[in-house]
Amino acid sequence: MFIKECAGYELEKEKSNTSEDFFNRSVVTFIDGSEEKTLHVLYVRYFDEFIQEFTPYQQDPILTKDNIQVTFKDIVALVCLIKNPGLRNRKRLYINSKPEFTSYFQDIDFDKLTDVVLSVKQNNKFELRSPLDYIIQTR
Repeated sequence: MFIKECAGYELEKEKSNTSEDFFNRSVVTFIDGSEEKTLHVLYVRYFDEFIQEFTPYQQDPILTKDNIQVTFKDIVALVCLIKNPGLRNRKRLYINSKPEFTSYFQDIDFDKLTDVVLSVKQNNKFELRSPLDYIIQTR
């Protein structure tokens, strides 16, 4: 599987009576076989306040290198795809529970994950051979 894009952004209100401004969207675009697919993960923005509880990151952006900034929103969809490869066959995922959101980040190898995201942002691609390579295996 080739990862082509990892991005995230805050939603903004389109109408005054909607609640979009309470949510973030994280997107990962990838090539699965010969087909290009995109997974959109919509999650409650409030979870961003707790990133230090389930990641090693203390602030956002989580990484800056060579004028490239990686935000927490940029990695959420990628983490979900790595943790649950079955999501390759879905277009959207909605997460509104903190325990569910936190479970996606358990046992993720964040050092390797940042390498993936930096490569995607610099080269517009990264070959992800096995999602298991990015999950810390407990013995």
